[in-house]
Amino acid sequence: MAFADSIRKYTRTKTKIKKVNIMKTVQLRKSQIKQEQKTNIMNTVQLKNSQIVTIVLALIISITMNAQVGGWNPELISDSEEALQTMLEKSPNLEPFHNESYGYAIFPEVTKAGIALGGALGNGIVFKDNQLVGSSKLKQASIGLQLGGQQYSEIIFFKNEESFEKFTNGKLKFDAQASAVAIKDGASIDAAYQDGVAVFTQTKGGLMFEASIGGQHFKFESDVN
Repeated sequence: MAFADSIRKYTRTKTKIKKVNIMKTVQLRKSQIKQEQKTNIMNTVQLKNSQIVTIVLALIISITMNAQVGGWNPELISDSEEALQTMLEKSPNLEPFHNESYGYAIFPEVTKAGIALGGALGNGIVFKDNQLVGSSKLKQASIGLQLGGQQYSEIIFFKNEESFEKFTNGKLKFDAQASAVAIKDGASIDAAYQDGVAVFTQTKGGLMFEASIGGQHFKFESDVN
């Protein structure tokens, strides 16, 4: 009888030890899974940050290379004219500005990216009285909360000769808080101008939006041909 009790007691003890070991194994595995999940999340975040950094570096390199390359780019003319037509078709409210402005500059593709420090670059064509008079380089540097990148088209209308010459003389620079105008139906054309300048931006999908243009400055090159 005593021997049988000893066997039962030994069996119960062994079963308890086995259960404890199983629980420890389960807890260890849960801990490993949580650690793996954390590692995967961190790797994903690092990958996204790496991709954004790549965009910023590419933009910086592009700005540097662009500053070193001069001359006239025939493709820029067709790209600018195409972008202008797209903006006018997608946003008919721009027609009065196009028809009545003293001149305008169209940048078919502005590339913007940043991580805290941001920058933008674009090349465009300049018109006066609807006649091509030169090209322009757009550059922008900004500091603040920003993450990511975007591309859009930008058009700048000049109400009079004074604002146009300020642009061609390289004296036009937008304040840090400046943003493009989102024109609405029935809105006054004069109200859209600030110091003789009205800026509109449009995504590649044709949507007008109030892009931040603070810090943008320009370098005009006359068409000597």
